[in-house]
Amino acid sequence: MTGSRNIYQRTGAASGLLAPIVAFIFIFIAIASSPQFNWANNALSDLGIKPGITGPLFNFGLFASGLLVFNFAIFGLFTYFGKNWVGKTGSAVFAAATLALMAIGVFNENFSPTHYFVSVAFFVLAPISLLILAGVFVLAQHKRVAFFTVAVGVVAVSPWLLLFVFNYVPNVAIPEFISGLAISMWVIVISIKMLKT
Repeated sequence: MTGSRNIYQRTGAASGLLAPIVAFIFIFIAIASSPQFNWANNALSDLGIKPGITGPLFNFGLFASGLLVFNFAIFGLFTYFGKNWVGKTGSAVFAAATLALMAIGVFNENFSPTHYFVSVAFFVLAPISLLILAGVFVLAQHKRVAFFTVAVGVVAVSPWLLLFVFNYVPNVAIPEFISGLAISMWVIVISIKMLKT
């Protein structure tokens, strides 16, 4: 049983390390293939409806990275937290966020309002899951990991709150990127931690 658990955890961790690489490679390739893209005036999802290779590349990248990070949640987080029901709850919320990420790649901006709902779901559920999991780390006396998890949650939420209060950019590509990068960093750090245990 311990051996099976270790295999599941390592599989999830490997998926977690690979997911951000896949996501950002495809995002940046899509941006490079679309000279009209502007960080201030566009949403990242605008790339998903561009003609030529841009749309398919962007959408595939989101779906593939979402699938990988879903494996991280199901095989990695669920296994890592064992029978801890709070940990399992946080893992389930994070898994739901990854399903929303996959749905963003499937339901692009042409599928309104579905695209809006799944996008909001991802950027809301991911920080909520981090706050839940931070509590688990606190209870387990992993204070540095707990602080890091809270910090990532704050960074993931802050660009959105600042946008609503100050409207510092006309569109959402910048807050999307900052939030996504923060969540990706957390996935990488926790994946490495899983591989070491």
